[in-house]
Amino acid sequence: MVIVIKNNSSEPIYDQIKKQILDAIMSGEIKEGECLPSIRGLARDLKVSVITTTKAYNDLEAAGYINAVQGKGYYVSERSNEIIHEKLLEQIESHFDRAICISRKAALTEPELVEILQNLLKQEER
Repeated sequence: MVIVIKNNSSEPIYDQIKKQILDAIMSGEIKEGECLPSIRGLARDLKVSVITTTKAYNDLEAAGYINAVQGKGYYVSERSNEIIHEKLLEQIESHFDRAICISRKAALTEPELVEILQNLLKQEER
């Protein structure tokens, strides 16, 4: 897993770290039960403070993506697949909400919107 920090970003560094670790978990790059880099090691590698990496890990742990094991480090949560599934469903619903809003602006009927979705699904199957 490679984490890239953008110092010129308006996004806090701990958020950048958190999002990149979460992306690696969501994509399967980091698997369930896999050990993450130590807080100190990650801070050293990224040239950031230990407080910054601790904040990122604490946020991920609070959200249920990782677990701290006393004296051993942080591991990807065993139930992360369920959490990932829920997050993906949230993203799908959000995209559907946006599509519905846009379809109303375009004065599409429900059958027309459903037809668009069905056509996209057919294209994806090919």
